[in-house]
Amino acid sequence: MTAKISYDEVEVGTELPAQTFPVSRATLVRYAGASGDFNPIHWNEKFAKEVGLPDVIAHGMFTMAEAIRVVTDWAGDPGAVAEYGVRFTKPVVVPNDETGALIEVSAKVAAKLDDDDRTVRVDLTAMSAGQKVLGMSRAVVRLA
Repeated sequence: MTAKISYDEVEVGTELPAQTFPVSRATLVRYAGASGDFNPIHWNEKFAKEVGLPDVIAHGMFTMAEAIRVVTDWAGDPGAVAEYGVRFTKPVVVPNDETGALIEVSAKVAAKLDDDDRTVRVDLTAMSAGQKVLGMSRAVVRLA
């Protein structure tokens, strides 16, 4: 699959539209049901604090999935993402209040990798509560 964005029209440094994703405790419970990851650090405040966390934290894979949405929305086709990887640097802490947490994601085209395959590398920055929550967040995207 390929993106709806043309490789020929994209330049290194192109910034993708940034997005902010809200995360509530209810979101985490729904994600736990979908993923099968019912680790209590993602829903039980008492347990999370007992194991040394500041509060309930979002699933790492959930955070990773929210971040790549910036790329898939830009590309217009989730299948255009050929590779994606991150390092988890800080947890997304989700307080039990009306606002929960926010994951703020920005991204830019860092390199054109292969003219024949029409692939680019997109570097992402994901922040929550002023802290970088994903490091080395990179995707390889096949463009039209």
